[in-house]
Amino acid sequence: MNRSAPMILSVTQLNTYIRSVFEADSNLSHVFVTGEISNFKNYYRSGHLYLSLKDQKSVVKAVMFSRYAQRLRFAPEDGMKVIARGYVSVYEASGQYQLYIEDLQPDGIGALSVAFEQLKKKLDAEGLFRVKKPIPKFPETIGVITSPSGAAVHDILTVLERRYPAAQVVFCPVAVQGKEASAQIAKAVERFNRLSCADVLIVGRGGGSLEDLWPFNEEIVARAVAASRIPVISAVGHETDFTICDFASDLRAPTPSAAAELAVPDRMELIAALENRKQRFQQAMQSLLAVSGQRMEQIAESRVFHNPLERLELKRVGIDQLTSAFQNGWNHQEEQQKHRLAAAVGRLNALSPLAVLSRGYAVAFDENEKPVSHAADAKPQRPLTVKMDDGDLQCLVETVKIHTKKRSEAGGL
Repeated sequence: MNRSAPMILSVTQLNTYIRSVFEADSNLSHVFVTGEISNFKNYYRSGHLYLSLKDQKSVVKAVMFSRYAQRLRFAPEDGMKVIARGYVSVYEASGQYQLYIEDLQPDGIGALSVAFEQLKKKLDAEGLFRVKKPIPKFPETIGVITSPSGAAVHDILTVLERRYPAAQVVFCPVAVQGKEASAQIAKAVERFNRLSCADVLIVGRGGGSLEDLWPFNEEIVARAVAASRIPVISAVGHETDFTICDFASDLRAPTPSAAAELAVPDRMELIAALENRKQRFQQAMQSLLAVSGQRMEQIAESRVFHNPLERLELKRVGIDQLTSAFQNGWNHQEEQQKHRLAAAVGRLNALSPLAVLSRGYAVAFDENEKPVSHAADAKPQRPLTVKMDDGDLQCLVETVKIHTKKRSEAGGL
């Protein structure tokens, strides 16, 4: 009996055939696998995620392509227990079968809850939740960032008008759910800060599911709120709802209405406080007047006012004594100064050139009023002024006679 020759396959043909067997099996085309993540790798350039799923006895390799990975609301981590949905096939290049994941969810809790905790932990480690700015007690302008169609804006405006109508309200409408909501909320906060048009901001919305409130859990909103120079009050959902925006803000309010109450004082309480202070001031003034009246009566009954002229005369005697002592001291000082002045004048007169003139001497000056101390300084045909004790002589130089040791020239004035 003849047997057919055996079929010889290449490695590629074998792996291709096995792959076709896997893909033809309907049980492997849509599977759910639960296990613990290990060997997790995130290739940021391609966006693909590579990991292994394991239980106590076995391990299966898995891959999640970028088009599916970008839909994840949380970041997978080693040790995280998950439920993966996808299909099983063979990677022909290595001949290894693996799970191709199309969707991934945390096992036991939702993806949004995991994403919330992951982002909260990350931002808290950065210190984003630590610095809290004080809310101004008497704000002049309130900025409100919420949906124009929700009940939250109506509740906020109603409470602000009732409690503190003196404040101006600047409203910035934004989407509070959906894909565009987080970007709009962050831009609104940044715009208020850029324009410096509010003393405090209220950011929030009414209640809803975790998915509805999710824009307030986005990192872009948390960073905008934390970076705001203007104090921010977060008012998202109901009292039991917590968002990342609550932790990043300067003050969390359980509801939008409560946020409005926290943003401004109550005018009725202010009026009551002013009235109370007014009454206390009046009582204090009445008490002061009563004490002052008693004091005046005591002074009136004392000896001080029995004979006021006597006290006045005593004061006058004291003033006269002080005046006499001052006058005596002044006269003594004046005499001393006169003697000192006379002595100084005498010394100055002894040094004065005018004193020399009184003894028969004269001083000559040229036309520029400069003294002529030598005959050589005089110029022929130039005027001279000769100052004497009793007057001045105006002269004209005819010739100059200079006496030397060897010879002399005849001449004169």
